[in-house]
Amino acid sequence: MINERGAGPLVIRTALPAEAETVAALHLRARATYYPDGLPDDGIDWAAAWRTAVERPDGHVLCAVERGSVVGIASFRVPEGAPPDTVKLFQFHVDPGHWRSGIGTALHAACVEQWRADDRRTAVLDVHAGNLRAQAFYARLGWVPDPEHPPAEGDHHLYLRFGVPGE
Repeated sequence: MINERGAGPLVIRTALPAEAETVAALHLRARATYYPDGLPDDGIDWAAAWRTAVERPDGHVLCAVERGSVVGIASFRVPEGAPPDTVKLFQFHVDPGHWRSGIGTALHAACVEQWRADDRRTAVLDVHAGNLRAQAFYARLGWVPDPEHPPAEGDHHLYLRFGVPGE
């Protein structure tokens, strides 16, 4: 588990349960950017969901902190039924006011570092079909369409795969 990584104004570390509301607010700000008609009311208590994610013994939630503020988050774990060397990136968000500043790239590098430490060889994720900015970001980092989950008509998400590089 990453306790703290980075130098200077940006630090990447494991999120704390007390930060769940802050993390949930960042998550909702980021998601709102790819729903042109506004966020759908999914009925989820996102602060409680993030608190659960942070407290899971079988998962990780990393946060990027810049000058004392949480500006990025990543949540991942081995999904149910997956091979033990596969990890799923369930959530990955950078606060929209900090896009294109290197925070996402640094946060992704910290995820990869943890995946290697946990002996994960493959990472998977699903990205909203309308989120072209995120799709381009993942493509730049080496994520490719997941051949095991090709897009189907009407899908709202695309499934991507990443080969975790060795040391």
